[in-house]
Amino acid sequence: MILLLLLPTTRSSVKFLVSCSNQVSYFNSSNLIENSEMSSNFKSIPIIDVSPLLCNKWGDVENEGVSEVVKQLDQACKEAGFFYVKGHGISDSLIKEVRDMTRKFFDLPYDEKVKIKMSSETGFRGYQRIGENVTQGKADMHEAIDCYREVKAGMYGDLGKAVEGFNKWPDSPSNFYSVVSENILRGLALALGGCPGEFEGERAGDPFWVMRFIGYPGISDAKGLEMPENDIGCGAHTDYGLLTLVNQDDEIPALQYVITACITEFSAIILKQFLVSIKCVSKVRNQAGEWIWAVPIPGTFVCNIGDMLKIWSNGLYESTLHRVINNSPKYRVSVAFFYEPNFDAVIEPLEFCKQKLGGIEKCERAIYGEHLVRKVLTNFVA
Repeated sequence: MILLLLLPTTRSSVKFLVSCSNQVSYFNSSNLIENSEMSSNFKSIPIIDVSPLLCNKWGDVENEGVSEVVKQLDQACKEAGFFYVKGHGISDSLIKEVRDMTRKFFDLPYDEKVKIKMSSETGFRGYQRIGENVTQGKADMHEAIDCYREVKAGMYGDLGKAVEGFNKWPDSPSNFYSVVSENILRGLALALGGCPGEFEGERAGDPFWVMRFIGYPGISDAKGLEMPENDIGCGAHTDYGLLTLVNQDDEIPALQYVITACITEFSAIILKQFLVSIKCVSKVRNQAGEWIWAVPIPGTFVCNIGDMLKIWSNGLYESTLHRVINNSPKYRVSVAFFYEPNFDAVIEPLEFCKQKLGGIEKCERAIYGEHLVRKVLTNFVA
C-alpha cells in the first residue's frame, strides 16, 4: 500500500564528519534573537521553505540559503513554536494518498477496525475508538491508529516495558518523514548556536518515533454519538518530543494554536470569511493569546516543537499549546508524525542555551522515555 511509504525508519541517523567542537565556524548566531520574548510584529503563521536544508551536504553551513532558513526557523520557534513546512521533497500526490488510505480505514465497519484494537498488551499500538483518547481528563472526539517505533522485549529494560510491541498496521516503515525532521532539527541546532549535529549521538542519533492516523467526525455525525458533551476533537495539549509534522486535510481547518503575538484586524476578517465559506465557523480574534486556526495549505506540513526541545533550548523555544476542533460537517483526517529523542536520552538544557540566559537553567531535567510512558499511561480509557 502506498501509505506505508511515509513512515519513518528506526535506523540511526547519519553522523556528521565535521567536528562539533568549533561552533563559530558553523554559523554566526549573533544576529538571531537572544531571548525568548515574542516579537510584536508577528502577524501570521510563517511558511518556511526547508529545501536548502535537504539539499545541503552540511559541509557548508554558511551557505546563504541555509542561513536564511535557520533565521526563519529561529524566529518561528521563538514567536509561535509552529510553522508551515514546504520544499520538503514529498510529492503532493503521495501526501494525498496517505490521507485517502487513512480515510478508507476509518470508513470500515467498527467490527473490522477493532480487529487491531489498542491495548496495554500491544504496547498501546493499534486502533482506538472515538472517545477512547483522553486529554485533560476529557474524552476526545476522534478515532485513531497509533504506531510507535517497534520495541523488542527488554530493549529498554523496565523503562520501555510499557511500550514493548509491534505495530498492528501498517507494518513496513520507510523514511520520508524522518529525513525531513532530521534536517529541520539540524537547522534548529544551528539557530540555537550549536553545530548541525548537536542532537546526534546520545541525544537523538537513534530517535524514537510515534505516528498517529486520526479521524475526526463531522459536527453533524458527532451529535449522534453517545459521547460526553464535547465538541473538541483533541483537547489542548503540548507534544511530548522534539518535532511534530502534521499532514492535514486540505479543505477543513480544525487545528488551532495559541500564540502571544497579534493578528491584524484585516487578517482576522479574511480568515473568518474563509472559515464561513466552508461552513467551519469560529470566532477569530486579533488579541494576543487567543486561539488561531492553522488553515490548511496544500503541499505543506504543519510543524510544531515539543516538550523535549523546549528543555534542550532552556525555554528559548516553547512547546506550543494546541487543540483540534472540527466544526465542519465533513469527516476530517490527519496524519501526525512525532520525531523524538533517543528513548533513554537524558534531556537537560544545553550549555550554550543556558549562557544565552545568563547561565540560568530555566527547565528541569527529564528522561524522554519516562516522560512518554507517563503520558501514554494517562491518555487512554479502557
